[in-house]
Amino acid sequence: MATPKIVLFYVFTPLPDPDAIRLWQLAVCESLGLRGRIIVSPHGINATVGGDLPDVKRYVRATRSYPAFRDADIKWSEGVGDDFPRLSVKVRPEIVTFGVPDEVVVDGAGIVGGGDRLSPAQVNELVDARGEEVVFFDGRNAIEAQIGRFAGAVVPDVETTRDFVPLIDSGAFDHLKNRPVVTYCTGGVRCEVLSALLRNRGFSEVYQLDGGIVRYGEAFGDEGLWEGSLYVFDKRMSVDFSDRATVLGSCVDCGAPTNRIANHPDELGRELAVLCLRCRPEP
Repeated sequence: MATPKIVLFYVFTPLPDPDAIRLWQLAVCESLGLRGRIIVSPHGINATVGGDLPDVKRYVRATRSYPAFRDADIKWSEGVGDDFPRLSVKVRPEIVTFGVPDEVVVDGAGIVGGGDRLSPAQVNELVDARGEEVVFFDGRNAIEAQIGRFAGAVVPDVETTRDFVPLIDSGAFDHLKNRPVVTYCTGGVRCEVLSALLRNRGFSEVYQLDGGIVRYGEAFGDEGLWEGSLYVFDKRMSVDFSDRATVLGSCVDCGAPTNRIANHPDELGRELAVLCLRCRPEP
């Protein structure tokens, strides 16, 4: 029986011909029967792809054959089968749409002017040393934080990444400019950009959680500073790092505790909401 696997990765690197990369990635995935979502831009690549384990391994080998992608940090997770409805490979101005493509500067080493990278262990060390002075800054959409977040995190009220820059520019977070700010997101790609945007706007001490929540959860499970479940962009919708995960979410319909995010108002809807199984059974 085939073992479904999902890989998540991104690489910030200058790509002089993004459309050529798109066509190559499309051909590789189609030849292997993989599905998922791949964004290519002049700044690099951002991909989440799923399929049977042998095929996903072949995809990873093929992708790493391109020199700029050789050292990509590939994050593996268990799939459930048919994790993505289709394959989408697109070229866009940004691999994460903050709406400021001209502000993002990339070289062979990645984002220029981003936050200092901290491993999961270094994040804990920073909090041990600086205590409540440290600010965790969520780089995801607000709905994702409803079921899981770092303890005491600042969660901006945003529906999409496009909402971050106007909110930061409004001065809403100016009181944090002289505190140590640790940006975090699912796999690291959004906070790579966000940390640079914060620094560009005068935040003096900015860090980013290297590898995102995924790597932190692998390192510490539910024994560290993370609380709750992690929203993911596939059929699973959320994952836990252990069977001791705290349930933080509340069903929008009945208020019951739940870590489940579902399409709203129905399974075909594009909006997301925290909904328990009683109020929204599995389709």
